[in-house]
Amino acid sequence: MTKLDGDRFEPGAVRDAAALIDAGGLVAFPTETVYGVACRVESESLARLDDIKGRAAGKRYTLHIGDSDAVNKYVPGIGLKARKLISNAWPGPLTIVFELSDEELDRQREDLGQEVFEKLYRDKTIGIRCPDSEIALALLQQTESPVVAPSANPAGEPPAADGHQVLAGLSGRIDLLLDAGPCKYKESSTVVKIGKDGIEILRPGVYSLDEINELSQIRFLFVCTGNTCRSPMAEGIFKKYLAEKLRCDVDDLSTMGYKVSSAGIIGSAGFPASPEAVSACELEGVDISAHRNQGLSGRLIDDSDFIFAMEQLHVDRILALDPGVAGKCFLLADPMGVPDPIGHPQEYYDGCARVIAAAVRKRIEELEI
Repeated sequence: MTKLDGDRFEPGAVRDAAALIDAGGLVAFPTETVYGVACRVESESLARLDDIKGRAAGKRYTLHIGDSDAVNKYVPGIGLKARKLISNAWPGPLTIVFELSDEELDRQREDLGQEVFEKLYRDKTIGIRCPDSEIALALLQQTESPVVAPSANPAGEPPAADGHQVLAGLSGRIDLLLDAGPCKYKESSTVVKIGKDGIEILRPGVYSLDEINELSQIRFLFVCTGNTCRSPMAEGIFKKYLAEKLRCDVDDLSTMGYKVSSAGIIGSAGFPASPEAVSACELEGVDISAHRNQGLSGRLIDDSDFIFAMEQLHVDRILALDPGVAGKCFLLADPMGVPDPIGHPQEYYDGCARVIAAAVRKRIEELEI
């Protein structure tokens, strides 16, 4: 057993533990949830792990990574919601089960090798966790092998939340314990599965379903001048095509984890969409009659993942309010933008809606969903 201080631990001890794992050893270590047993992804080492855990041979374990960016090595295609969840919740008490396509699985088999592939992927999925513990992250960053790390207790027993509990269940059966005292949460990570049908909680844990949904929600914002014609048209048309891509009803977009809204830079609020805009959207099969305008705010900008402006002047206003959002703020119809239809006849609004619809279809095609 090696005693460590979670805030000021000895790097050499962690380096030695990582080398032991790479050599085939089993090392118990702390995370923010419970203690885990680190094991390299290799047949003999995994057989030892199965034995001490008392689990059936071949049962899949969760891959643990020391940097959230390492997920890209194991999951080549990550959708918007998964990216958002990773950004907000990793490192942290969350295990994500990713679904992969047949093509992605073939690529992973080739890149990782047959043995590693067979041990990590099951039923076209892989489970991955990036723990929020300095010791855990340092250990995982220094191992050269892929590492799995189930909880440090025999199957059927409560997870170990401190070093004493680890030794009570596994003393003499592991090669090393990195003991840093009690874990922060003392309960297991939440396990979620992200697939084409949204997010499903497979195991309750630190995060609730409401928290997971909030952490993974994707927000789209459309901006024009008064939020009574162009941006409400864009909002409504975008909802229609996004729902088609997700194969759901427009009313179910929020449940699926997507929020679409619009705003105007002049700051007025409570006014409906113009009659011309409503009529133009009807031709596109979209009803915006219930729309009421709102003013652009710093909070709306900050909360949004994608901001689409109708003209460059709107982009400039957004960036004046928050220069840090340049990477997520775009002209909807690049490079010319969407011209202002105010003061023009209905035919001009109808043409404006067609321009918006074409631009929206292109933007949605670009999204990894």
